[in-house]
Amino acid sequence: MPLGLSGRWHVYTAGMTSLADLRKSYERAELSEDASHADPLLQFAQWLQEAIAAEVPEPNAMTVATVAGNLRPSTRVVLIKGYDAHGITWFTNYDSRKGQELAGNPFAALQFHWVELERVVRIEGLVEKVSSEESDAYFHSRPLDSRIGAWASPQSQVIPGRGVLVANVAKYAAQFLLRPPRPPHWGGYRLKPDHWQFWQGRKSRLHDRLRYTLSPAGAAPGGEPQWFRERLAP
Repeated sequence: MPLGLSGRWHVYTAGMTSLADLRKSYERAELSEDASHADPLLQFAQWLQEAIAAEVPEPNAMTVATVAGNLRPSTRVVLIKGYDAHGITWFTNYDSRKGQELAGNPFAALQFHWVELERVVRIEGLVEKVSSEESDAYFHSRPLDSRIGAWASPQSQVIPGRGVLVANVAKYAAQFLLRPPRPPHWGGYRLKPDHWQFWQGRKSRLHDRLRYTLSPAGAAPGGEPQWFRERLAP
């Protein structure tokens, strides 16, 4: 890669559009305090359902960010499998990199990006494992090949080739037939939000950003969480 006169690396893109020239004007919608929900969970539910109704590609895909003991962050895309007043739920291999990092630092961040709607949702909070009963119920609702795959893949570990996975699938399919149990290393996580941000693209890069922060008091007398909503500069 050639080094330019400025001392920075440049990529020559003959016949291609320069990355610096890629721009889009966001003009689909707006996000105001008056039109948004006071409860961020209700705002999230509305936006998620609108993303599903708009048939955006994989509206349930979210990025999960964790931090290792050496303070290096890492991200990956997973699929949300549930949400309610208790938090956001997904399922994975507990021995994976994200599982190991969550074991050492149980705080994480999630992000949804619905490009076609020009919207982003960011969520932060404490992560905990869901109950064994909840993990069992979801595991047994999965297709058979996905249940076998949970046994066959030593997620995040180095393997010599894809043949290892194929051999493992054959091994566990023969062992469990049509009734594979949930692996002890596989189950659900739930992030309990204490911070939400909703981003709506706007013209001239003057985007709308609303942040919801959980009150230090935690919950109102009736048990409902108390959220402080404020606008952030884009």
